[in-house]
Amino acid sequence: MIDLRTFTYLDILQPQVAAFFQTVSQGFLPLEGQAALLVEVAPGISINTVTDAVLKRTSVVPGMQIVERAFGLLEVHSFDQGQVRAAGAAICEALSVEEKGRLKPKVVSSQTITGIDGHQAMLVNRMRHGQFLLQSDTLFILEVHPAGYAAIAANEAEKAANIHILEFVSFGAFGRVYLGGSEDEIGEAAKAVKATLEAIDGRENPFKVDVY
Repeated sequence: MIDLRTFTYLDILQPQVAAFFQTVSQGFLPLEGQAALLVEVAPGISINTVTDAVLKRTSVVPGMQIVERAFGLLEVHSFDQGQVRAAGAAICEALSVEEKGRLKPKVVSSQTITGIDGHQAMLVNRMRHGQFLLQSDTLFILEVHPAGYAAIAANEAEKAANIHILEFVSFGAFGRVYLGGSEDEIGEAAKAVKATLEAIDGRENPFKVDVY
């Protein structure tokens, strides 16, 4: 039984998100302005079946395929949004599922830290694959379940505000997004992230958020 965890379209890859994918992907790298589809399944090995169905039936190209024991992630992209949609349909047919059978995203944690100290900026910059976080910037951190929704959160944040994409991780147990910028711009980005994730339908997410 294959569990559809994440299934999400990115209609237009924003400049920083596309560039970020280029730093971490090992497949055919996406370009700004392309449409993309991210699909996450469990068990992880099943993502090979997903990739096979997509590449045999559409002209999209894969940028990222990650196979873990628990979860597998596939990202495909194309300038032709119709082909990206067709890829999604091919996946649903291959897995005998519907798009609405995906898990709803659930925010595990969300933090906004203003006036970042230079030493903390240094720590973040050492792990980021995107832009730099500067001293006195505001830092926004999101943790989301399942992980694949981190990508659309970052993409919609970049659409909504003049922020810096520092890092996002869209595979594993949880997705994470790190954004930097002015306090006002980060505030707008956080609103966009919240609205985007709340608008994604699907089956109820059973993950329970711990209260710390």
